[in-house]
Amino acid sequence: MPDHSTFSKNRHGRFRDSKTFRWVFDEVVRRCMAAGLVKGEGFAVDASIVAADASSHRSVPKAQEVDWTDPALSTRAVREYLAALDDEAFAETVPRRMSLTDPLSRLTGAPGGLPFFAYSTNYLIDTANGIILDVEPTQAHRTAEVESTQLMIERVEERFDLKPERLIGDTAYGAAPMLAWLVEEKGIEPHIPLWDKSERKDGTFSSGDFQWVEEANEYRCPQGHALRSNWRPFKKPRSHITKADTILYRSSQSDCAACPMKDRCCPNTPMRKIARSLHEASRDVARRIAKTPEYQRSSCERKKVEMLFAHLKRILRLDRLRLRGLTGASDEFTLAAAVQNLRRLAKLTSQAPPGHGIGAPA
Repeated sequence: MPDHSTFSKNRHGRFRDSKTFRWVFDEVVRRCMAAGLVKGEGFAVDASIVAADASSHRSVPKAQEVDWTDPALSTRAVREYLAALDDEAFAETVPRRMSLTDPLSRLTGAPGGLPFFAYSTNYLIDTANGIILDVEPTQAHRTAEVESTQLMIERVEERFDLKPERLIGDTAYGAAPMLAWLVEEKGIEPHIPLWDKSERKDGTFSSGDFQWVEEANEYRCPQGHALRSNWRPFKKPRSHITKADTILYRSSQSDCAACPMKDRCCPNTPMRKIARSLHEASRDVARRIAKTPEYQRSSCERKKVEMLFAHLKRILRLDRLRLRGLTGASDEFTLAAAVQNLRRLAKLTSQAPPGHGIGAPA
């Protein structure tokens, strides 16, 4: 009989660097594909926060200097954090508080609740039967969750030769760069609510009330006046692109001064401005899809990801991690996703007619 320390050492160290758990997960996905449970037509993506094994009492504010050479802080989780500091993009995103137990975890919390340190588990599922095609651990903040989507889609395409016709997600995935990546680079329909803050609530015209004229590269206001990005020629050509990857279109001040609808358009400014995203064409694609019956069906299918997260926390009891560091979270999330797929595989194939279950000829 193996000693209990054998399991502990395997879990905390030996398997951590061997990618064994990822191999197991991928093999389970292949079994699900062989059983006909993966259709590859529609994918859905979402993220869920899981508490880290880190107490908020053992944390320091971001401004406080920490002596990481202290032997008491010489842990695997701390070494992973110090190695991550070599990444300039990561080093720039310093959290407001840092856990000395698990520095890579992020302080987060639902509105009205107490904050806690956590990681996010990101699922990419096939909507036909809710099979998890990929799982990716990230720090618990929205930017990392959205960026993981591109990684998972490309990894599934590389490992399983699967690319969906449509991707389903919530508003967090509806930013312009994400939509442009899906539409322009991957050719995937974004069944995703548009991330749009241009709608005005003070009774004045929103940008949607203006007509875009592609041929003239300008907007037309409700009165028919033009809004352009360039009203006069410059000796040195200008791109007019802002830091937010938008182009500002302005109306003529003389047109606005004589306009009878100025109070409903720009009552507090001499002219009207509209910021148009560089990826507005992809945003228009998302707007058109949102008006289709297929989009309504996709909105219902997105609940399949949420059901998996509910099962993860309530049935499998993974509402708090036991391993520390991003690699520890990766091990636990990957194993849990493999277990969920195995449960679906056993349930769905046991209900299949004779000759269509596990081991049936293709």
